[in-house]
Order: sequence, then structure tokens, then C-alpha cells
Amino acid sequence: MQHDPLSILFVDDETSLQELMRMEIPHMGHRVTVCPDGLTAIAAMEKDTFDCMIVDLDMPGMNGLQVIERASKMAPTMDCVVLTGKQSLESAVFALKYGVIDYIGKPCKLSEMNELFERVRARRGLKLHTLALQKAKQPQNARTVLIGQSEEMKTIATLVSKVAKTNSSVLIRGETGCGKELVARSVHEHSLRANRAFVAVNCGALPEHLIESELFGHKKGAFTGADSQRDGLFHEADGGTIFLDEIGELPLPMQAKLLRVLESGDIRRVGDNEVHHVDVRVVCATHRNLEQMVEDQTFREDLMFRINTFEIHVPSLRERSEDVMLLARHLYLRHHPEHDSIDELFDDETIAAFKQHPWPGNVRELANVVEYATILCDKPPIGLKHLPKHFCDKRMKREVRASMPALTLRDMEVLAVQEAIDRHNGNKPAAAEELGISLKTLYNKLNQAEPGRRAAV
Repeated sequence: MQHDPLSILFVDDETSLQELMRMEIPHMGHRVTVCPDGLTAIAAMEKDTFDCMIVDLDMPGMNGLQVIERASKMAPTMDCVVLTGKQSLESAVFALKYGVIDYIGKPCKLSEMNELFERVRARRGLKLHTLALQKAKQPQNARTVLIGQSEEMKTIATLVSKVAKTNSSVLIRGETGCGKELVARSVHEHSLRANRAFVAVNCGALPEHLIESELFGHKKGAFTGADSQRDGLFHEADGGTIFLDEIGELPLPMQAKLLRVLESGDIRRVGDNEVHHVDVRVVCATHRNLEQMVEDQTFREDLMFRINTFEIHVPSLRERSEDVMLLARHLYLRHHPEHDSIDELFDDETIAAFKQHPWPGNVRELANVVEYATILCDKPPIGLKHLPKHFCDKRMKREVRASMPALTLRDMEVLAVQEAIDRHNGNKPAAAEELGISLKTLYNKLNQAEPGRRAAV
């Protein structure tokens, strides 16, 4: 069975031993960073994360025990192993205090190292299992809740529960405002990475000339204004999940660099030659048609295949109208949780208006309308008088259109002429000028309307 490689930090001042580990540890299937002294090891821990540190006790400058003490604060989840030619009771007590899991004597045998790595791997698996149990015992309200009883939302919940257990890339599709980020957060929170960072990035909001720096970081002096070294968002998400929202907005040159990172896990800060490995799960989202963008050569086909290992489609709110009031109640209680015991938070007219509204802005629009209403309404139920004016205006227009008989093209022309006249307070020459027609044509349009309709318009 093939296992994920461990990331090993090896710290020893002996040149020959450094070279041996630099060659042999990769042969055992693991990554290794070799440091000649304690200060270099501390710098390495500031840049990357490691599963295990093997450190010599007897080194000039900062000795092994001092390195272990610093590591216990900088990387508390990293396993520490002492490498020494001489053991003392004092060093053993100190090492136990800071959680050293093992000693390896010099000269060390490669077979012992291999056995050590298997123990570290087993401990790592136990840690992940423990974290999974801890997450399972957390109260449900500690997680992102996907609201809805529609078949579409039930399907999404099933897909999330299945893909969360893996490390597969996920592509979430859907209209703007339909809740794609909530689905991404749910994937993260149900995964074994849930105790690590979830970093959300709106690719469309990043300035084009700063995208690479924001994602991968930069070295001091890499460009004008880079006054200090900075880690990117992929560094911040190391061990966790990065959510690349609106992935379709990335320019083509950046798509190529992102593809390389997603395939190797290796990132390089802008202006830096040093490569750093990160362990990041990638979840992407878009409202765009990526297949069409591939045909238009504005999105890389190989990147689309890389991010689209597992796809989840989030329906618009108008496609799951039965969820509207469940969402409305949930959004209301975010502002007034003390009203949780009240059954009727919205009156019948508001419920009917909510169910009839097409919600072009999806859940985001619903959230804004409900928040506006909670400000105006001191005590539920919320009525039509508490809703925003633009929402009520649109509702009235829909009702007027629904009550009107079907209009012919001629009638619509007359309606447009009459609306222009109304905007100019009855000034027909001004209305004709706005419409780009002669005054005679304006009168002709009005006279073409049937008597009944002319009265209506």
C-alpha cells in the first residue's frame, strides 16, 4: 500500500551525516529538509510544516534541547526525535518534558530510521483519527449548516459527506449568491482537515499584478513596495483547505502557474528561488461556463480537468422554492436568536410574496431583504410594510403585469410613448425627442391604440 510521504526535518552539524540523510530519506519515500544547526532549523520551521524533527543534542551554538524547546511552541503537533551519541538522565527528563517520542543512538542505522518513520506514520494516523472523532462529537451548530429540505439540497448534503472524506479537488458550480462558499466550508468542516485553516480567495477581486504574490507570497525586494518577506495564501492554508472562488476570472498566465502548484504541491515566492512544499486541499467555484471558456481559449483545459475531479452543482433559489421560507427563518434567527420559539416570524402576505419572488440575487438577495426587515420590525411577524421599497415595487409591477391582458407589439409601443410623456409631465415634444421620433409619429402611435387600451395607458 502506498502512503503519503512524511515531511522530515533533520538537524545535525556532521556534514557526512547530512549528506547521507539527504540521499537516503527520499529513498525511503519521504521528503527531507536538512539543517546544519539549530538556528537554520528554526528558520525552516518558520517557513514550512513538518511531521517529524530528528535533532542532534550536541551541536555548537543552539543545542538540540534548545531547538526542541522552541519547536514545542512553534510546531506543537510535530513529533521530535533525539539523535545522540551520549544519553544522560538530565537530557532524557528534559526531552520527555517537551514530548520527545524516541531516541536514536549514533551511529544510526537506516533500518532503525525506517522503523522510526513507520511509528511516526502510525502516530500521525492516530492523530487524524482522534481529530475526526473530536469533530464528530462537536455540536452540529458548530458547523456550517446547509439549509433546505428540497431534493436538490439533500443531494448536495450527500455529495458533501462523501467527498469530504477524501483529498479530491472539488468544483462547485452555480449562480452568483447561491451559497457556493457555504458548500465549500461544509466540505472542509466534514473533512479530516477541519482543525486546520480554511482560506477563501475571491480570484475576481485580486488585482492582476498582485495575484501571484497574494497566492504564493513574495521575497523582500521582489518588486516595488515589497518591504518584507510575506507568505501567500497557500502557505496560510497549509494542512487545510483553500477555496478559490470565481476561478474562471484568473488570467491565463496565472492559470499555468496555478496548475503547476496543484500538480506538485510546490510553491515559490515571487522573487525567490527556493521551493516550498504545501499540503493543501483545493476547492474551486465558478458561475461561468468553463467548457465554453475552454473553447474560447480563455481557460486552460488541463486546469479545468485538474480542478474538476468531483463536481457539485448548487441550484438557484428559484429552483428550490420550497426552501425559501426555511432559509428566511434561519436568516432571521441569525439576528434575533431569542425568537427561536416563535413559530410565525412572517405573516401570510410576506410568505406569499417571498414564494412568488424569482430571487435573481439568490440567497444573498434573500439575506439582504430579511436583514432590512429585522431592522424595521420590532416584534414579529414581519409584514410587507417591513420589506425594502424596491422589493415591494417589483412585486406590484409583477401583479399589474399579471392582471393585464396580453399586449401586442403595437400596445407596447403605445405604453413606451405614454411612459415617456409621463416622465416629462405631459410635455409631448420633449417625450418625442427622448424617444427619437417626430411629434407627428408620437401622436400616430397614441392614436393606433384601441380605445380601451388607450384609456388604460
